Amino acid sequence: MLILAGGLVSAAVPLPSSSGALQLLTLPMTLQVPALLLTALVCGPRSAMLAAVAYLSVGLFQLPVFQGGGGPGYLLEPGFGYLVGFVPAAWLSGRLARQGGMDDLLSLFGVSLLGLAVLQLCGLLNLVLGALSGRWNVGLPQLAVSYSLAPLPAQILLCCGVAVAALALRRGLRLAP
Repeated sequence: MLILAGGLVSAAVPLPSSSGALQLLTLPMTLQVPALLLTALVCGPRSAMLAAVAYLSVGLFQLPVFQGGGGPGYLLEPGFGYLVGFVPAAWLSGRLARQGGMDDLLSLFGVSLLGLAVLQLCGLLNLVLGALSGRWNVGLPQLAVSYSLAPLPAQILLCCGVAVAALALRRGLRLAP
């Protein structure tokens, strides 16, 4: 449910304005990836993988919950490789979060970055394979910028928030690695 809800919420960062008040700067992404990583860091690899598979199943066969819609036709979209990357990213992040020494912000941030890296690699692999097969009308460099490089700084920033939230939840739930 957290990943589904994350898909409905746009990411934003509070920034000070010239009047001294805070204003929200909307980021060009949703909170699907941070929701996945938070689930992995708090619930572990099995629960996170089940959540990722359930999210993919709902998006492919029932509801248009992906950022660009959904349905079986989404299998041929350039962004589908990133969604497939949810499964190995969930497993790796959840597995590493269960190791000893995962009780500080820096460790949890590092694990969320590794999960993000796995997700990005899966997405880039899909883009390369699709470009080599001539699946899309857009070139590989433009697709890589649109799907990987443009959202990457915001995703890294949100990994900081994931680490903070995961640490608070893990301590609140008294989850020891």
